[in-house]
Amino acid sequence: MLARLAAWSAAESAQTFLGGYCVARSLDDGFLRRSTSAGLLWLAGAAVVIILGAPVVRGVFAQLPHLTEPLRDQLVRRSVVRALRAATDGRGTVDATAVSRLTSQTEIARDSFAGLVLAARSFVFVAVGALIGLMSLAPQFLLVVCPPLVLGIVLFTASLRPMARAQHRYLDADEAVGRRAEATRAALRDVVACGSHEPTAARNRRAIEEAAAAQRALARWAAVRTLAVATAGQLPVFLLLASTPWLLGQGVTAGALFGALTYILQALLPALHTLMTVLGAAGARLFVVLDRLTGPAPGSPAVSGGKPAPDPLSATVPVPVEWVRPPAAGATAALELRRVRVTYGPGARAVLDELDLTVEDGEHIVVVGPSGIGKSTLLQVAAGVLAPDRGEALLSGRPVASRPSSELAALRALIPQEAYVFSGTLRENLRYLRPDACRSDVDDSVRALRLEPLVERVGGLDRPVRPDALSLGERQLIALARAHLSPAPLLLLDEATCHLDPVAEARAEHALRARPGTLVVVAHRLSSALRADRVLVLDGTRARCGTHEELLVRSALYRDLVGHWNDVRR
Repeated sequence: MLARLAAWSAAESAQTFLGGYCVARSLDDGFLRRSTSAGLLWLAGAAVVIILGAPVVRGVFAQLPHLTEPLRDQLVRRSVVRALRAATDGRGTVDATAVSRLTSQTEIARDSFAGLVLAARSFVFVAVGALIGLMSLAPQFLLVVCPPLVLGIVLFTASLRPMARAQHRYLDADEAVGRRAEATRAALRDVVACGSHEPTAARNRRAIEEAAAAQRALARWAAVRTLAVATAGQLPVFLLLASTPWLLGQGVTAGALFGALTYILQALLPALHTLMTVLGAAGARLFVVLDRLTGPAPGSPAVSGGKPAPDPLSATVPVPVEWVRPPAAGATAALELRRVRVTYGPGARAVLDELDLTVEDGEHIVVVGPSGIGKSTLLQVAAGVLAPDRGEALLSGRPVASRPSSELAALRALIPQEAYVFSGTLRENLRYLRPDACRSDVDDSVRALRLEPLVERVGGLDRPVRPDALSLGERQLIALARAHLSPAPLLLLDEATCHLDPVAEARAEHALRARPGTLVVVAHRLSSALRADRVLVLDGTRARCGTHEELLVRSALYRDLVGHWNDVRR
């Protein structure tokens, strides 16, 4: 397998050699001797060499899976064994990272390894072909090109390990900040009750400062990588041009000079830039992921003491999250409910009774309350899907009832719990609420909702999707990306993230919050309330609206909901 890969790569060396050599001969034996036909013939030879490179690339990629798939299989096998051992070792520990290792981390390792193999192989064989070509044109070229090339490669190689350590440090620090934020949200009431704001704030600041220091160190090593690329890739071109008078005095022809520039600019420089970029990015990721996949499992006994490694958050009490974005005073209300009453049948108890609510333009409001209390009914009234028995709903100052359906569709988008996906292409599904959306806007929504894995799995945005082949979470992600792309300034989410994990849910809410407009969310988890400007609590007899901190004081139901949520999380 390695022999076949080397054989295809050797063909790439020949292609590199002939490309620059044909260009040099086209000048020296053709155009400079006023023989246009000979010059064109040599250039035609160079073009044929480029065209014949397609089978070479295909052959290289055909051999690549034989290297990458065994690595992935081995990592998956190791992860499964590690998770099973953690579950059956008698200590009652659960490896919470097993799914991540089996899916995303092994895929990152495989893709990064494949990128490294391709980049390293290409550079080695392209460099061999280019250096042989330079020597065949004039040995003096090696005296000019090789010293800066070797210097840049040595400088870059020396920075690889420190850069990987800096990447590892940054990821650890970033995860520590995330863990502290998660613990902070879970212990808000305890922090307030114990008055431990200052010590916990100090601990949080230290975690953030460590993450900032790690990011600065990573940036410094990235600057070293840029210097190495400039030294190895740009300096040879400068030295070659600067030494042109000396080279011409040594008998080097103009065609040879042009061929040397072709070798450097068209072969060596792109291959070198790709190698250093892949090593600096994919190499660092591979180093970190392999360390996590092959290192000790979380919660395993420490090597030195035989006891589990201490959790740096176990002795800390988090600090409460502050509300930092009040509604804009005097702004036009995006949504207004005036004394709304809704019942389902004569004599039935009102689901919503005399409800007043004003949602300012640009606000993010979360609606919480027990099941069946009227949260979905509220969104249906706001969207104009359900007419109230009494009262009215207004969008941008005008009653919903007076607006035609086409106008309502442009003003608000209601995303229900059961996401609708039809049998068309993925792009058509995303543009369902905005058929004229351009390609860049669709791509922006895909990136914002992190739909890239789904796009890759179905084969691209323009491939048909089968709704029954999608999970409930994938359907919700498509519906959320559709809402993100929608031109409607008001988004109404009726438990539209209930099939997503907490991380994906938070990411989706942040993405929808970042778009221009107003966001009203019926929450599936109480963590959504911590991300909102205000929270509306429905309890069947009255509605209370305020910030998270205000409702902890004013609403017994909200305190119970938050307390139950924290108990479940523990």
